Amino acid sequence: MVKLKSLGELESLRKSIIGKRDPKKAVITICNGTGCQAHGCKAVTAAFHEEVKKQNLAGKVEIKSIGCPGFCERGTLVVIKPQDIFYQRVRDKDVPEIITETIGKGNVVQRLLYTDRKTDKKVTCEQDVPFYKRQMRLIIGNNGLIDPTSIDDYLAIGGYAALAKALQMSPEGIIDEVRKAGLRGRGGGGFPTANKWESTRKAHGDTKYVIANADEGDPGAFMDRALVEGNPHSVLEGMIIGAYAIGSNHGYVYIRNEYPMAVRHMQTAIQQAEEYGLLGENILGSGFDLAIRVSRGGGAFVCGESTALMASLEGRVGEPRAKYVHTSEQGLWGQPTNLNNVETWANVPLIINNGADWYQKIGTENSKGTKIFSLVGNITNTGLVEVPMGITLREIIYDIGGGIPKGRNFKAVQTGGPSGGVIPESLLDLPVDFDELNKVGSMMGSGGMIVMDDKTCMVNIANYFVTFLEGESCGKCLPCREGLRQMKHILTGITEGRGKKGDIELLEELSAMLIDAALCALGSTAPNPVLSTIRYFRDEYEAHIKDKKCPAGVCNFEAVKVK
Repeated sequence: MVKLKSLGELESLRKSIIGKRDPKKAVITICNGTGCQAHGCKAVTAAFHEEVKKQNLAGKVEIKSIGCPGFCERGTLVVIKPQDIFYQRVRDKDVPEIITETIGKGNVVQRLLYTDRKTDKKVTCEQDVPFYKRQMRLIIGNNGLIDPTSIDDYLAIGGYAALAKALQMSPEGIIDEVRKAGLRGRGGGGFPTANKWESTRKAHGDTKYVIANADEGDPGAFMDRALVEGNPHSVLEGMIIGAYAIGSNHGYVYIRNEYPMAVRHMQTAIQQAEEYGLLGENILGSGFDLAIRVSRGGGAFVCGESTALMASLEGRVGEPRAKYVHTSEQGLWGQPTNLNNVETWANVPLIINNGADWYQKIGTENSKGTKIFSLVGNITNTGLVEVPMGITLREIIYDIGGGIPKGRNFKAVQTGGPSGGVIPESLLDLPVDFDELNKVGSMMGSGGMIVMDDKTCMVNIANYFVTFLEGESCGKCLPCREGLRQMKHILTGITEGRGKKGDIELLEELSAMLIDAALCALGSTAPNPVLSTIRYFRDEYEAHIKDKKCPAGVCNFEAVKVK
């Protein structure tokens, strides 16, 4: 690789990369994300390489391993370009037929196509699959176009053009553009991104830091993992722009160690960016320096909280501290620090490239842009979905998710991770954005969305999430440490037939205490599953306590001797 010394050299390189590629050449893209690995994508990929070689097509066909494109339920996913022929549930035994028929003869293998459940018709093109058709895949969509370990692939789709543009802007101009766009943090709190950047820029300190938070620990959530695995350069580019805007020369990507592929791909991306002069000293001849390194987290859920994450980065126990002083003023090693979720960083190049006015048109009044959700649970189409803010829950669950399998009825959806709330069927037409979810006792969170059918016990669900949070609490503050323990004790008693009069009121009282007194957001938002299930499914609590019955038939009271 040649180190680029100017913006002009970057554009010349981009033209050279694109110029060497034949747009008519057959390209076989194979999902190699973590989900498809469980479906045997490694064997499928190896089979494609072997068959292409066997049929003497090596110079005519390119095989590209890509990150997760989202439709995890149907893995292994294979797309033949440039026709965009979409094959699903591909196994290694299917490969010779694909090469012979589709690559060799131009025929479509009908049995590997997706069947539209509503029309019972086969769908040939990827963009026509209902799961994808209703989405707006501005960020996750690029996963299907590039090899995440190839910086040239990223450059070929316009990568680092936003950085080149930003380096010609003033730092204040970049922050103003992000502010006009209305970008809010995708990690859970929804704090205005530009406000955080401006605070860090104005703060006094010898060194300023930027951090990308990829410490994703919500049950059922894998948005950040898929983004870092599938398009690490989009996160890096956003970080470099943000660092330039706030005056930072040092950055970290904090990734949980349980995401080995994400760690490898980010480390590769950083190395490639350094070799091209997009990271390091005097980036593209601008005089701006930035070094970014990967730090691996130990899997503590609480380290998703900013101050706990920074403590972990410093080599200390991952415990939060009170935020009387914001991390934008005193964060990592006591210096001004800007921390954003990886999805937030990946939005930045979009805004710089397309402009704030373009971004403003997507979403709702106070929630702009798209959001990536992991759609899991009792849902037909499990996977990642990227939708514009303001889309309804009904559209996500039924139009994109395909509804509830096995003819069962929808009961509720839990959004926002273990600290989110449970939303009932009566609110299915609720627009999904930061403010509307908060109004009904839930939250956006980082984007987890767990769908539940009519065989789900809501008391048991509340107990599951409280048990999870009790186990993940760092124990530093009394309200969280003891409050969650007591809530778990009460909920367990209710699910085992030992519930008694006053338990519901005691749960509400403990919840109020946690909200008011917990040190960090883990504790203050922990009551959400309990309060929302009491709010919308109080009758289930009362049935457990008064009638010693579980309406969903989940909790077994027969083995418990009730006094």
